[in-house]
Order: sequence, then C-alpha cells, then structure tokens
Amino acid sequence: MNLIRTTITRTLGFILGATIAAATAQAGPLADRLEAGEPIRLGFAAAPPWAYAGEDGSAKGFVNDITIAVLERMGHTNVEPVLTDWAGLIPSIIASRVDIVTGGMYILAARCENMDFSEPIGVFGDAFVVPAGNPKGIGTYQDIIDQDLVMVSPSGYNTIADAKAAGVPEANIMEVPGTTEMLAAVRAGRADAGATNALEAQRVQDMSDAVEMTDPLAFPANSRTPVGVGFHPEDDAFREEFNAELAKYLGSDEMMEKVAAENYTAVFLPDGQTTAEACKAD
Repeated sequence: MNLIRTTITRTLGFILGATIAAATAQAGPLADRLEAGEPIRLGFAAAPPWAYAGEDGSAKGFVNDITIAVLERMGHTNVEPVLTDWAGLIPSIIASRVDIVTGGMYILAARCENMDFSEPIGVFGDAFVVPAGNPKGIGTYQDIIDQDLVMVSPSGYNTIADAKAAGVPEANIMEVPGTTEMLAAVRAGRADAGATNALEAQRVQDMSDAVEMTDPLAFPANSRTPVGVGFHPEDDAFREEFNAELAKYLGSDEMMEKVAAENYTAVFLPDGQTTAEACKAD
C-alpha cells in the first residue's frame, strides 16, 4: 500500500511540476514581471507624433496613447517609459530591456523575424522633406538616382531599405539618429532630401519654413504600410490579450478624441490589413 501511495504521489508531483513548467513557459517574460509587481516598460524613440517623452518624462505620442489606453483596459496601469534610439528598439526588446515597443514601427518582414507585432494600429505612407520650393524637383527615389543626390533618413527607418531596393547607392544615403538630425542635414545642405514617413514629414514641415514635404502619393503604392506595437516573441499570450482589447478600442470615439491632437485621423485606420499579411510581404 505504501508503495502504491508513493508511486501515486510521485506521479502526481511529476504531472503538477510539468504543468507548472508548461504554464511558466507559456507565460513569457512580461507575465513574470507583472507577477513580481514590476512595471511594463514601454520602449520608444523620440519620433513625434508617433512617440516621444513629455517634459515630465511621460510617454507621449499617439502610439503611446493607444497602447497605454489598451493596457488600462487590460487592468495594467503601472507603466514605465523608456526612451532610446530608434535603432536600439528591437535589440532592447530582444534583450528584455523593454517589454513593449511603441515607437511607431512599420510591420516589415525583416522586423517580424526578431519581434512580434500586435495587429495594426494604423496604415501610413512615406514622403521626402526637401528645401522650401523643392528646387531640385525631388519626388521619388529615382530622382535621387538620376541627379546623383544625397538623401538622409533616421537609422533603422524602412526608407533606407526602400531606397536601396529602388537602386539608390549606399554612398548616396546618409543615416542619422532621428528626425531632428535629418532636418538639420537638409537645412545645412549636407543632404538634398530627408526620407521619412508622411506624418513626421508633415511635422518637420510645420517646424521650419526652410523646408517642405513632398507629395506622399509620389511614392509607390506599396509604401503604405501597417504600423503595430512590438512584443517579445515569448509574450504570445499577453499579445493576444492586447489584440483582443485593441480590436474593441481601435477607431472608437474615445480613441479618436484622444489621438486627434497628434494628427491621427480616421484616414489612417486599418482597412482590413493584418499583421500576418504584412510579415509575409517583401
């Protein structure tokens, strides 16, 4: 009898241990941090109006606004902003220095290999920032090639890969930390055009009378790309819960009122685009 009890006890212990181990494996690093009472660390670069730090260090920008609102709906209010360089966002989440990336990243196949994305929070296109009057008539990457011009873009932006794919030589592409440095390069004449997304191009144009943005429709139609919120690949369960709440919040009156100040309008709302499709696109 004692032998039977011992065997049963060991068997139950093995099953319980395996169940706990499996649950832990499924939980992911973010769930572990929440269980320990630690804050959710939002990683973002200074890229208004997408994401930036307020004067008090708080997380501002419409991607942060959307993310924080969805997290609150999930019951999470302990949030810690983590400002970093754009190029350091994906390495930070891989190394678990941040838990969520809210910088306004386009969902691209190369990024999907290293970071998991939420469903799209919006769909956006690109544009150039050029000297006022656009004296060189820049509107496409082909113009950069034909006139042997120099373009500048923040490191890690999709516009760098897009330019190379279009045939722009690497020697004609300047990389800088962010949009502020991009504007400085164009204003100083070190670059003929700054390539960025249309929202940031509009903001840069509003910042300086010395520059203007080009027509976003001059860019290829496939340059309109979904943007998502990034998660660690092991945080599947949390990301799925986030997506469920995001679906309820996205496009709501509450959301649109909140993000209006950052120039996010209904025209940017997803129209059937999915993360799965975006991750498969070339």
